[in-house]
Amino acid sequence: MWLVTAISSAILFGLAGWWMKVSQMRGGSTRTLLLGLYASGTLGFGVHALLTGTLPQLADARVWAAGILIGAGSAWGNALFMKALHYGPASLTSPLTNMNIVLVVALATWWYREPLGLAEAIGITLLLFAVIFIAYKKKEPLTITEKRWFVMVGAAILLFALRNGGLKVTDELGLPSAPILFIAYALSLAWFFLPDASASSKESRRIGLRLGVIAGLFSYGGLQMYAVAIATGQANLAAPIFATNSLVVAAGAILVYKERLSLMQWTAFALTVAGLIVIRL
Repeated sequence: MWLVTAISSAILFGLAGWWMKVSQMRGGSTRTLLLGLYASGTLGFGVHALLTGTLPQLADARVWAAGILIGAGSAWGNALFMKALHYGPASLTSPLTNMNIVLVVALATWWYREPLGLAEAIGITLLLFAVIFIAYKKKEPLTITEKRWFVMVGAAILLFALRNGGLKVTDELGLPSAPILFIAYALSLAWFFLPDASASSKESRRIGLRLGVIAGLFSYGGLQMYAVAIATGQANLAAPIFATNSLVVAAGAILVYKERLSLMQWTAFALTVAGLIVIRL
């Protein structure tokens, strides 16, 4: 059932985000975190492609072209998102970058003519509001003084849309997702192997790498399930469901770090449940 697959993709990808948060809380290096994430993710997609018999598709130039584009969307999107957090509040940065899902929904609905009824449109709207509300922090100032923040966020939106929407395009072309994502993650891994000018302690790098490897396994599982959800269902529904993965991080923060959520963030959970129910109707 594609709906279960889509929800599972959000949970698994959300767990990847959770381990990234754990690394941050423990002072892990962002650079080695992403290095570990793409290393284990590359391994996961490689093994998946081998087991499903799609590894020979690496001889197809279209698979490489797709892998390069999706890999650029993933690696550079994550890099720009992390940098944008240094220049602007997470309360704005996170929900705005997640708005790449609107582009994916538009692509699937208007270009690929996927059906979208009133109930489904309402469900998508509820899920998008959930994505916006979950990052809201009342005490965080929303003033943006750095112009480069706008450029970074705008570029991150387009790059993440390239990753999430690219899988819809490749599915329509009849290309298998596993070898494409293997290339995408392998190229991203190579990008984060580049020398890092920032200073970080040996312990910080170790924490980031170890937790990044764990995050990468969940990242592999989440993206692979998302690709399956697109192939077996509708991308204009699977994409907004996938975007709710940030709620998993919030749930973990409540359970493990005893964080208290605002009314807006609790509303996000309620909107997610309501949105999924409406889509299922």
